Amino acid sequence: MTDRQKKCSFCDKSRAEIGELIEGPGVNICDECLELCSSALADKAQGNQKELITSLNVPKPHEIKAFLDEYVVGHEYTKKVLAVAVHNHYKRLKQNIHFAEDDEFGNVEMEKSNILLIGSTGSGKTLLARTLARMLDVPFAIADATTLTEAGYVGEDVENILLTLFRNANNDISRTEMGIIYIDEIDKISRKTENVSITRDVSGEGVQQALLKIVEGTMANVPPGGGRKHPQQNYIKINTEHILFICGGAFVGLEDIVSRRIGGKTLGFGKQDSVAVDVENKNWGNHVAPEDLIRYGLIPELVGRLPIVTALADLTEKDLVRIMTDPRNCMVRQYQKLLAMEGISLSFTNSALRELAKIALKRKTGARGLKAIVEKIMLDVMFDAPTDAKGGTIRVTKSMVHEQRAFAEEKKRRIA
Repeated sequence: MTDRQKKCSFCDKSRAEIGELIEGPGVNICDECLELCSSALADKAQGNQKELITSLNVPKPHEIKAFLDEYVVGHEYTKKVLAVAVHNHYKRLKQNIHFAEDDEFGNVEMEKSNILLIGSTGSGKTLLARTLARMLDVPFAIADATTLTEAGYVGEDVENILLTLFRNANNDISRTEMGIIYIDEIDKISRKTENVSITRDVSGEGVQQALLKIVEGTMANVPPGGGRKHPQQNYIKINTEHILFICGGAFVGLEDIVSRRIGGKTLGFGKQDSVAVDVENKNWGNHVAPEDLIRYGLIPELVGRLPIVTALADLTEKDLVRIMTDPRNCMVRQYQKLLAMEGISLSFTNSALRELAKIALKRKTGARGLKAIVEKIMLDVMFDAPTDAKGGTIRVTKSMVHEQRAFAEEKKRRIA
């Protein structure tokens, strides 16, 4: 068979009747049939996503906050901000379903509002984002900004963030495009000075530039196996227009920038205004302005794509005690459940809980560090429990916490 006699296996047209013919093992397809197949697949994907959006139950802000209250202690203002932001984001996805083009609001396009969380280590930023995704039943992925580099350099491409979300969505692109991505340590990729750099900053300003498009909304090409991109590679195409990005960071030093900007303001006869009082009372996070973030080292374009900024206040001793006892899956209940499997009843005295909270406050490690402290206290208990006789009770007291702390300090002195 001559080259001109070869036919498309789908429409039976010869090469003379068509433009291009793509040959495969035992089958051929022309450019016209290929375009029809691509269009059919795109229509099917669009239909699947529309069906998902239609079936998506968007909880009211009060319902979202109530759910967050079950898992996250404190941060009342931040939870309210997140509840409204997430409610509006997923309501935005339904806009084309509720309004026709000829309606009053049919041609009004609502822009995506991504979120920036500011808070010290262990304050609950990741927990808030993860809990939101759990309530909404949408795919969720966590990325560390410090591992990312600009495309073409050693490290991880920014687009690989989307691959984790895709896998968590069971390789369903429609569900992927409605997910939530939490980018941690966003403050660690800030540029070092306010001046525009004339050299390449592939892990700082360069990453911020690379993040711009996917955070705003673009059709991203994601390598199916992760890693670096290379020519002739098949990509997974993911539209990030409907993906909600929540960025978080400690932003150490931002407090000083905010304080310098508004800390010295006064009203009347030397009386400080409410903003200055908030700064003095460590409530500076609620007064962070875009210029503060730019001065810290985020590029203006990225700041503009994170319009919702909220800060998590530092956890108090009372908050840390509640973290151990109040949430649905709190630490105390987890250990009680583990020991109940051995027939042992576990309890903590109030003084022991307060002492644990004081240690965590002193170390400035937040709730994450608190878990490590409790783990050490419970080590001997958990080690002996399986071999002890069934039944009985264990009561963790303040003296037990002191003994463990004294042992750890003595060990540290010996090592030194």
